Amino acid sequence: MAEACAVIPVFEHGDTVGRVVDCAKRCGLDVILVDDGSGAACAQALDAIARSDGGVHLLRHAMNRGKGAAVQSGLRHAAALGHSHALQIDADGQHDLDDIPRFLDAARAHPDALICGSPIFGTDAPRARLYGRRLTNFWVSVHTWSAGIPDAMCGFRVYPLGTTMRLLQRGSVGCRMEFDIEILVRLHWLGVPVRWLPTVVTYPQGGTSHFRMTFDNARIARVHTLLFIGMLARAPTLLARRFRLTRAGGPIA
Repeated sequence: MAEACAVIPVFEHGDTVGRVVDCAKRCGLDVILVDDGSGAACAQALDAIARSDGGVHLLRHAMNRGKGAAVQSGLRHAAALGHSHALQIDADGQHDLDDIPRFLDAARAHPDALICGSPIFGTDAPRARLYGRRLTNFWVSVHTWSAGIPDAMCGFRVYPLGTTMRLLQRGSVGCRMEFDIEILVRLHWLGVPVRWLPTVVTYPQGGTSHFRMTFDNARIARVHTLLFIGMLARAPTLLARRFRLTRAGGPIA
């Protein structure tokens, strides 16, 4: 694996993003912060972080465009800077920052693969969110003809930028909370191998969630509909891939 960087989408996470940046920097990563239309207080915190370290790049959306749009802006900027891989991690402190080296090691060992977090939830995880994830994971198994995708929504990942940029250049991927689901399925359709690492995900007390139950669930339902239609068109290819893996005795990924 050539040089990797970190991409951190930010929307009103001025109190927590500094620790995430520090951990990424300690792991030897340059950092791309994407301010997705935050207010003045968060914007000032991000300005201070960017001024304090030459290894931090700060991008800004004039208005809130969604997590997916922020990640895509960061990935494109990472590719333009010549990075081969990008670690996506949330700014709110939900992800186990001590696992960053494990994700980078996995990307080095499997440079063509998408490295994804398989979340381990504690008792602090909202039940409604867990039920929603189970439903999404069921539909993703349908879209991909795969039982090897334990979670499609965790935003702790390492993307191989070459393949990811080709996908993003070919057409749009969801720009809000559906992004993590859709890009995973579409990369899987392209034959990108996916590696899974168990990682603890926490919901900090007093933490801020920007998941809007009605709006975001409607967008997720819409993307599942589009992916199901796309799966039907790709069914012969997916069937052939599953048959080859079965014949080879490998995992049905």
